[in-house]
Formats: sequence, structure tokens, C-alpha cells
Amino acid sequence: MKKHYSLSLIFAASLCFTLQAQSIDGFSKNAAEKQLQSENKFKEAVDFGSFKSHLETITEHPHTAGSEANEKVKDYMVEVMKNAGWDVQVYPYDVYLTKGQGESLIELVYPIRKPLNQQEYIVDDNPYSRHPELKKGWNAFSGSGDVTAEVVYANYGTKADFEKLEQLGVNVKDKIVLARYGGNFRGYKAKFAAQYGAAGLIIFTDPADAGYVRGPVYPEGFLFNDNSIQRGSLLTVDWTGDALTPFEPALPLDSKTKIKRLDPKDVKGLHSIPVTPISYGSAQEILSRMDGRPVPARWQGGLPFTYRLEGGPDLQVRLKVEQEQGFVRANNVVGTLKGATHPDEWIILGCHYDAWSFGSTDPNSGTAMLLSMTETLGKLASEGNRPSRSILIAHWDAEEHGVIGSTEWVEQLRDELNAKAVAYINLDAAVGGRNFGASASPTLKKIIMDAAKEVMYPDSAKTVYEIWAGQRSEPNIGNLGGGSDHIAFYMHAGIPSISGGAGGPSLYHTNYDDMYFYEKFADPSFKMGGTVEQLIGIIALRLANADLIPYQLTRYAKDLELHFANADRQVKSFDTGFQGFEKSKAAISELKESAESLEGAIANMLATATPDAKKVKDFNKDLIAFEKSFIDPKGMYFGNWYRSLYASNDPFSGYASWVLPGIQYEIEIKSTDRLAEWDERYSAAILDLKQKMDALHGKIN
Repeated sequence: MKKHYSLSLIFAASLCFTLQAQSIDGFSKNAAEKQLQSENKFKEAVDFGSFKSHLETITEHPHTAGSEANEKVKDYMVEVMKNAGWDVQVYPYDVYLTKGQGESLIELVYPIRKPLNQQEYIVDDNPYSRHPELKKGWNAFSGSGDVTAEVVYANYGTKADFEKLEQLGVNVKDKIVLARYGGNFRGYKAKFAAQYGAAGLIIFTDPADAGYVRGPVYPEGFLFNDNSIQRGSLLTVDWTGDALTPFEPALPLDSKTKIKRLDPKDVKGLHSIPVTPISYGSAQEILSRMDGRPVPARWQGGLPFTYRLEGGPDLQVRLKVEQEQGFVRANNVVGTLKGATHPDEWIILGCHYDAWSFGSTDPNSGTAMLLSMTETLGKLASEGNRPSRSILIAHWDAEEHGVIGSTEWVEQLRDELNAKAVAYINLDAAVGGRNFGASASPTLKKIIMDAAKEVMYPDSAKTVYEIWAGQRSEPNIGNLGGGSDHIAFYMHAGIPSISGGAGGPSLYHTNYDDMYFYEKFADPSFKMGGTVEQLIGIIALRLANADLIPYQLTRYAKDLELHFANADRQVKSFDTGFQGFEKSKAAISELKESAESLEGAIANMLATATPDAKKVKDFNKDLIAFEKSFIDPKGMYFGNWYRSLYASNDPFSGYASWVLPGIQYEIEIKSTDRLAEWDERYSAAILDLKQKMDALHGKIN
């Protein structure tokens, strides 16, 4: 098509290029022109076939943390990164995990004896489904036990659901609870079941949530069939990472540096009751035989009968789980492409590589994309196009057991990261489909949108940005929650973070997450791997090459205004006399003015000249410190490991994003006792950030 462009269109495009070069955040005019040239070279260098090759290799076998197959994936990644010219280091840890999957069984005992299926069926034309190393469904960190008991249905097993059972007069004590996935992290289902005295817990995916009620099931479609089973960890300690070493890295037991470990007997969140997942086909064998009162309307699932609260004494189920817990070696693989001029300023990209089975969408589509990016950036560096700042690409281990590998690394390098880390970009399952999306800390939201405008969406005449935004003026970018490797970076250390990529259909944590599924449903064209690499690569290169780190400083006040207005409404819903967070709102107004002035000063400085190198280094040191204003050593009342006043994962669901988590916790428990304290703590943090901005503004002027 290019040969048909008129001369006027070529001139217009050239003019657009020049104007765009002048307006890339963080770059002087000359640097912006050079940056656009570098980005074009990077996009052209991306090998779209490399993604598929890496994905096929690393998902050939199931590879849970601690397995021999996972070791082989680690070795392959080390080899690829070294061959691409990166300096590669392996960081080992001895972490407390379930060793292997153990043994389990579920069977009807009365009125009939019938063992229930606990593993996915073989699919005729899917060779992966025959793999000899595939195992039953299981939940890591289950307690061990062998119980036979009556059954209670607890809907999603949320805190509210167990409270509702109590309100309805349903006694859970010494019963086996049956709960469906959804509503909260599976570990909290186990936690609440144990708190109410349950003898065991069985978790299933209901067809109303992810099965035939919503459309065709696997292998005809991409939804759960009647034998698909979601695996997953149950760990619910009051911190993220290794269960025995909060705040400290779980260094190898034979390391010269000795780490004090907690006694597992003293750790809350290591469950005592047996827990295991099953399919809805197996759950139906239990649910269809229950004869108690019908459930509340919202508790009804998708199976073709009325769900009931209790099974009664004429329905007996046996649940047996045997798991050994102990120390397992986990290995992070971190490659560094040393920066040409600012090697001690780091852009970190990461994805975990351990999986519950093959992991073709989750997580290893992200792993494969990063391996390809390693090769692309390494090739450019060998040709003399090395980034100004260092780019680190990390492959985390043991994420599936509780976001462990990345957390231990952050705890090990906390001081160094505080001084050097510009941003962390998390790419868990980043090419699991064709729908691009992202969540981010405020300062990094704009750079994602800007990069999305520079990359074409596959098989389309539109950019990724245009497809992503749709009919909206700009795409929605979420706030960071729980569930993946950005947690320690953002919520513990205060490093601006992004979690993003292209999502799509997923047989989440089942044995069917393999290359057969990927090629049939996730992305049959295999074009999104290269597309996501181009987009994320542009973000990384802009962060790495900008004269001044391109944080969007005015976004803090804009987002904080919205979040505090929302918090006001939530508090007033249960306390009509609440006067609002007046100190924090006043601080936001001051912050807004300072941020606008500083952004203007930076733009003016970059527009007039290339700033002095020594000054730039000093300015960027100040910019890196901005996010630390929200790091409070006292932490949260629900867990002091979570130190960010700005965001945390929801401690009641495990996954949701809590912005202003100190306040959100008080809202959740409907308490106003500490709101004045939080107004003080938040206003102090906001004013600290404002003062940092004012100080930098003074240096620039």
C-alpha cells in the first residue's frame, strides 16, 4: 500500500514524525528523534516466529515448581539469554512448599459407594492430554487428613457466604464444605471453612461461571467442560512470599548468610483441613443428592437441578488428602543488558515460569515473549544500539504457590532496588489471547497508551491503541491488585509498576492449558507474541533511554481525587455524619499545583536544550524517590508487610485491587475508629511527595 501514497501524504507523515519526536515524554528534541529511530529498528528486528518456537519448547512438559521439568525450563532460559549476549544470574532460594502434589481421593460413601473423577480426560486429537506426567487436580498447602462427613454447600465460600450460612442456621462444624470457585482467592475459602469448624473443603468450577451456561465447552469451545479442574495454591499468610521468612529472603539453607525462619506450627495461613478441587461433573454427583433447604436465589449455580444448603445424614462423602510440606529449591533467572550511560538505573521486566501443568497461556506465553525480547534487544546491542539504562529481564519461580520467587528477590535486593529501580513491568500470561489490557501505578499509565499508538494490531489497519480504546476516548487502565509478581515491587518496595499484556480464553490452571489449546483458541495466528513484544519493548526502551524518567507526575493528583471521593462515599454509606478526609483533600490540591508546575518545568527544559548529564543523574535520582512517599514502615493493620499507602491486594478476596488500602480496610470492617489516623498518614505522604516535587522544581529552575 505504501507505494500508492501521494507526495502530500508522505509530507504529512514526515511532519507528524517530527512533531511526535518533539513530544515524547522525557526526551529532548534531538533525543526524541533518535529514540523514534531506535524504536523503528526494534520493531523491525522482532522475529515473530521466535515466540512460537520458545513457547513450544518451554511448555512441552508439565513443570510445577520444584519439579525436574521446571529445572529444564530454567536451564533453557539461561542458555537462550546467554546466547543473546545478556549477563545471566540464577538466584536460588529454599522455600517452604508442598512437595509434589501428594495423594487425594473423593468418594461417595452413602447412599452408594462411588469414587469421583479428579483428573481431566484424554482428548483424542490432543496429544498433550495423554502426557504421562499429568496429575490429578490438587491445591498446594492443603492440610492432610481423611474425613467422612455430611456436606454443606457454601456458594463461593466468601466471608459473607459463611456469615449467611450462620444466619440461616446451617452448622458447618465437622462437615465437608462444597464451594465453587470465584468471589475470592481459594485460600480464603479454606480459611473461612476452617474458622467455622469444617472438617474439609472441596472446590469446583460451576458451569454458570465458566462452563456450558456461558457457551461451548472444551474441546469444541474454550470453556470448562465437566472434567476440567482448576488447580491452585491455598497459602493465606499475612504477607506475600515464602511462608517462613516474611521481610527476609529465603536464602538457601546452606548459604553463608543465615536467615531466621518461622516454625511452620506458628504460621497462620498454613491450613490444617484437607482441601482439593474437582470438576463440576464430579461435584454434580454430590450436589444432585443433597436434600436440604433450597439455597438463596443468588447461590444457584448452573447444574440442572435446585442447589441445596445441606446434604443431610443420608449423604456421606469421604475426602482424603495427604501432602508433605518442606523445603523446595526455587530458582529465579535474571538477565541484565547493561546500560550504556546509566547502568545503575534499572528497568525490570518479569514473568514467572512455573506452571500447574503445561502453562501455554498461563504463564508461559509471557515467558516466551520475554525470551524473544531478550534476543531482539541483544541483537540491537551487538550492533551498537545499547539502551542508556540497564534493562533486566527476570523469570520468577514458585509464583503459583504464593508469588514467592519474585518476593524473595525483592526482599534480598530491597535496598538496591530502592536506589536503582525505575519501573517493574509484569508480564504474567502476557500473550494469552488477542485482547490487550493493562493495570498500572499512576505515573506509568500514559506511557502504556503512548506505546500502544506506535504498534499495529495484527491483521488490522489500526493500532493496538485504537483496538484497545474501541469507542472510548481512551482505553481503561486498571489499578494493580493481587495475584502476581508485581506485588512486592509495588506494594512492599514502592517501585512504579505495570501488569499487562494480551488476554483471552483460558482453561485456567487445568491440564488443558497446552499448545493444542493455544493454537486452537488463544491465538491461532501466533502474531500477538511479536505484537506484545513490540509494545512492551517500546515502553522499556522509552523508560531506558529518556533523558528524564518519563513518569506522568500529574496523574497522582488526578487519580487520588477520584479515590478519595470514592472513599468518602463508601464511609458515608454507613456513617452519615462523616466529615470527609479534609486533610488529605487539601494535600491533594497542593500536590496538583506542584505536579503541574514541575511537569511544565521539565517540558520547558527538554524543549530548549539537552540537559547536562550530571544534573540529569541527580534529577532522575529524585524522580525514583517519588513513589517511596507512599511507603509507610508501619504498614497496614491487616498485614504490616504491605507498606504502600497507595495500593494493596484485597486481604479478604486476595485478588482485587485496594487503592487507599488503609482506608479500605476500615470501610470493609465498617469502622470509623482509625479514619482520623489515616487522614493524617495519607496527608503526610501526599505532602511529602509534594515537597519532593517542589525540591526538584527548584533544582531545574
